[in-house]
Amino acid sequence: MAVNPTSDQIEQLVADAERLTGEVVMFNLLKFSETAGDGEGGTGQDSYGRYAATAIQKVTERGGHVVWMGSPDSIIIGDDVVGDWDVVLLVSYPNRQAFLDMVGDPEYQASHKHREGGLERMALVAMTPGEGFGSTSG
Repeated sequence: MAVNPTSDQIEQLVADAERLTGEVVMFNLLKFSETAGDGEGGTGQDSYGRYAATAIQKVTERGGHVVWMGSPDSIIIGDDVVGDWDVVLLVSYPNRQAFLDMVGDPEYQASHKHREGGLERMALVAMTPGEGFGSTSG
């Protein structure tokens, strides 16, 4: 299962960063490996925690922040497979370029062995705030 973007997904993110300049919220779905694969022992969640220590620092340095993190605990509408994730994480960045700058940071890149060693699979969705249902603007 996927833990890294494809080249097409990276190209799309770069193109989006050029045309979408406002806040982006990254919606993360995480499924941890049973055991850590980063060579430092523990569980997949332990390995991901080693990655998260660096990642949160790098997010903050670029003006971003963790909006919310928690465990999905019940499916209200949808298929049961949706409930197979361990963690849902929302991270806000001032813009897509800040995210791209972060992923290009050498310290961040060095922490990737912990991310990859901790995850069985993940999904990452870039979300752009907009007008519409539930909007309080206007």
